Amino acid sequence: MSVRTIVAGAVLGAIAVCAPVRAAEDASIARMAACQDSWLDWSKSDPAKLKALGEHFRAAYTPHDNDPWFLPKAPTTVAGLKVLKVFPQSVGMGVGLSVFVEASYDTAKKTFEDVLKKKIAKCEASDGMHSCELDLAPQRSFTLMTADDDPKTTLIGCFYLYEK
Repeated sequence: MSVRTIVAGAVLGAIAVCAPVRAAEDASIARMAACQDSWLDWSKSDPAKLKALGEHFRAAYTPHDNDPWFLPKAPTTVAGLKVLKVFPQSVGMGVGLSVFVEASYDTAKKTFEDVLKKKIAKCEASDGMHSCELDLAPQRSFTLMTADDDPKTTLIGCFYLYEK
């Protein structure tokens, strides 16, 4: 074995170790969070799709203790934004699917306006939060919220039955 081969192998090994891990886009969770697909609809009309989503979710996410959220098992993104945790059924009074992403309010808003191809204009700032809501269908709203004390994390999600 030549010195050149050994050096080339060492360089390739160093690159492999130092290369950043790229997050995988989770298109199915992104579509759910953006109200483009609905587990609520699938529970009534297409149980096979709902079952496949459940299998995907269990393979990609792990429960966090007794908390209502799940953590990605590997680096994951939705709409290119890093996933921090996923609420698969509800947050407070909202029933749906939501995701905490590593993104500012403005970044998340612009990203999902591009995804939804609609302007998200029903927004407010109060009670230490910036929030937006976009009604997409009866009992289906896309929601975006960022707490003022955590401006680098935003909750995005689709809520089907939201108590206002």
